[in-house]
Amino acid sequence: MTAPWVHPEARVMLDRIAASGEPPLETLAVVDARRIADERVIRTNIAPEPVHAVRDVEIAGPGGGLRLRIYTPSEGRALPVLLYLHGGGWTVGNLDTHDPQCRRFANRGGCMVISVDYRLAPEHRFPAAVEDMLATADWLAANAATIGADPQRVAVAGDSSGGTLAATLGQLLRGRSDIRLRLQVLIYPGTDLRMASPSYTRLGQGFFLTKTKMEWFIRNYLRSPADAEDPRASPLLVGDFSNLPPALLITAGLDPLLDEGVEYGERLRGAGVAVEHVNYEGWPHGFFFWAETSAAADANARIEAALRAALH
Repeated sequence: MTAPWVHPEARVMLDRIAASGEPPLETLAVVDARRIADERVIRTNIAPEPVHAVRDVEIAGPGGGLRLRIYTPSEGRALPVLLYLHGGGWTVGNLDTHDPQCRRFANRGGCMVISVDYRLAPEHRFPAAVEDMLATADWLAANAATIGADPQRVAVAGDSSGGTLAATLGQLLRGRSDIRLRLQVLIYPGTDLRMASPSYTRLGQGFFLTKTKMEWFIRNYLRSPADAEDPRASPLLVGDFSNLPPALLITAGLDPLLDEGVEYGERLRGAGVAVEHVNYEGWPHGFFFWAETSAAADANARIEAALRAALH
């Protein structure tokens, strides 16, 4: 099999990660994996921008208090909203790791951003994260006037496992009148946790996210392999793709999740949903947070433009 092409900028980043000597996350205790992964994301993320107002709030969640971070780019009422769901294999990541990205979306997308500190696995397995993001959407619909948000102009976005959750939320909110999703931004999402797509064989090692690491994440997240058949875990398996929000789908050409992401976009398009799909050839899973690279800059610009077009 011919080796896949690697973009020169991506090769620099992959070599830098390899030279760091950090052990694979799947070989570590979860507490150590979180420390290493969270520091790595922060180190490669964009510099935090000033935002008009940033505050943490706690709402009643299905598992107790659920923390949200709300970014408000300006004074005013009835601001459009982006619900952001961080990545990290449902196991790592938090509000802080994705704070710089949410600040940027608030400023450049011209929208309130609500970042969700959903419960992590393996302490809280599926469907805990799904329940938390749905509780956040319910809270937004009920409290929009109080926080100065417009529940009829909402987008949802997420990277990696957060992209999985974002796709699921798009399905769960379909048909509701109290909250309207105008856009879903899916950044290299996992859409089929059965791990059956050919890209796991073709691209399952050597490019940051490996098949072994994905197996570890899924073992942490799911209660049993049977959960992978649930569309709330594997949104590709939902029976009906009609009447879902328009999508900006971002995939990476060196990602073991590539094929299932592509198929998700095709299913949406086949059901009449507007889809803009951008595949970054030669780039691995995770590139979105490599701020110094051309691919990350381009993806951010596309997302910001899509948010402005959909919400304003």
